[in-house]
Amino acid sequence: MTAIEARPQPLLVADGLTRTYRLPGGERLTAADRVSFTVPRGGSLGVVGESGSGKSTVARMLVGLVRPDAGSVTVDGRDRAVRPRALGGGRTAHRLARAREIQMVFQDPYVSLDPRLTARQCLRTSLRLHGHDADDGRIAALLDRVGLGAREAGARPHELSGGQCQRLAIARALAVDPRVLVLDEAVAALDVSIQAQILGLLGEIRRDTGVALVFVSHDLAVVRHITDETVVMRRGTVVEQGPTDRVLDAPEDPYTRLLLASVPRRGWDPADVVRARAVA
Repeated sequence: MTAIEARPQPLLVADGLTRTYRLPGGERLTAADRVSFTVPRGGSLGVVGESGSGKSTVARMLVGLVRPDAGSVTVDGRDRAVRPRALGGGRTAHRLARAREIQMVFQDPYVSLDPRLTARQCLRTSLRLHGHDADDGRIAALLDRVGLGAREAGARPHELSGGQCQRLAIARALAVDPRVLVLDEAVAALDVSIQAQILGLLGEIRRDTGVALVFVSHDLAVVRHITDETVVMRRGTVVEQGPTDRVLDAPEDPYTRLLLASVPRRGWDPADVVRARAVA
């Protein structure tokens, strides 16, 4: 078998994603500038950078919440960044087709979940929206998949803990059997012990279902734990990408070294960060 034959074929391809915002006074901010990467079937990609680096804009372009000015998002060969009219279908049909392939889990589950719906109702609504059977058995299986039971099924978001709400958000995303799961700082608001539980759950889901993960985070320890490849962004551009262990253990770009130097650890000196920023 040749190296080309052995390399996993990409499931998700982001090619040249660009987004510029118009600011007050006529100025423009390029939040993402020709960002490109691929994720194979069952793979896991980390997108890291400081606040304002453009990583969340890229995540939202992947799932269709932000339209790119240029570039494409391809899932299994289908361009999901094409305008609905170009596809010959309506906007709703295009959005639903994309949502069946790419789902997103946000940082704050309390904001992303409907406060009026119980966990059971939340999943039933999502299943019906996408044309799936919404019987109690399927809903119970989804809840069980993320470690929630009968008691949580009848609870509304304000009656659940943050970790339980995030589990429900993951269950809702999995309800449509997506090919790709985009997680935007999905564990950042959780306690460290709960973070570990959610990361373990995501690893199990990836192994059992083959779903590909795009994990957007500023936490390099989290990215190291859950991803195979990492993209480092700064000011809207990709400055480094490659296998996660290589990027985090032997970074080539000064900015990546700055991010690593910024992580507190034994013997950590803030002055090292200042020096690293001066050359990044």
